[in-house]
Amino acid sequence: MVGNDSQILAPGERPAVEVIHPGGTGPVVLSCEHASAAIPAALDGLGLAEADRLSHAVWDPGALALAVAISERMGAPLVASRVSRLVYDCNRPPSSPGAMPERSEVVEVPGNVGLNDEQRAARVCEIYRPFQAALSGVLDRHGGALVTVHSFTPLWHGEPRATEIGLLHDSDDRLALAMMDNWTGPLKAELNAPYSATDGVTHTLREHAVSRGRLNVMIEVRNDLLADAEKVSLAAEQLCGALSLSLAALATEGEEGCAPASAALPTGEGA
Repeated sequence: MVGNDSQILAPGERPAVEVIHPGGTGPVVLSCEHASAAIPAALDGLGLAEADRLSHAVWDPGALALAVAISERMGAPLVASRVSRLVYDCNRPPSSPGAMPERSEVVEVPGNVGLNDEQRAARVCEIYRPFQAALSGVLDRHGGALVTVHSFTPLWHGEPRATEIGLLHDSDDRLALAMMDNWTGPLKAELNAPYSATDGVTHTLREHAVSRGRLNVMIEVRNDLLADAEKVSLAAEQLCGALSLSLAALATEGEEGCAPASAALPTGEGA
């Protein structure tokens, strides 16, 4: 049973979001919306099968470790969710069916089936709104580009994915394209893979960066490439190198993070 002021999160499960390295003054602000596999006790594991409890549907394995590694290398503040994406996906607006999905790829989520308006509103209030407020607050204090950090599964509906690292953008492609131009190293990067904005995966970018005219990029790394500390370090080094070179190049062109906001791309719904 949760406290009277909360329908979902017990006192020991709060807050729903954390800011790591809040005093960081590096050139970027990092966001990791799918950092945690934690499901509040009040939700009884969302009725997930035991085999699915730590699956990629529940969180982005390795994403937080990668985000922390980038934060440490670049001296950047990092905003990370402390609640599973299946409870509320902080990279989706409340209107999206993917915010509280009944099914994710092949994973059934019984605890999300038939949610009423009050139950949905409670998750928005306790998980989504605090995350949005924390990220907005950091960006208000920090002038850097927004970089969101994710991982993806090597198999999707049984089909292998060849993509190693994806660099995604919404309507503002400046930083993603610059990173592609400055990419070096053994891991290969692709533009808008394995997802793109038309899959509905760039909510955080458009809500917090496009709206501010900030440089931004969404990073997706195949999670088998984040399976241990050595692999995380390799990915972080390549990403930090490309970020640093690209931000420096864009700065010489007068684009240090702020520019007139442009219209966002149409919202789609995807993985």
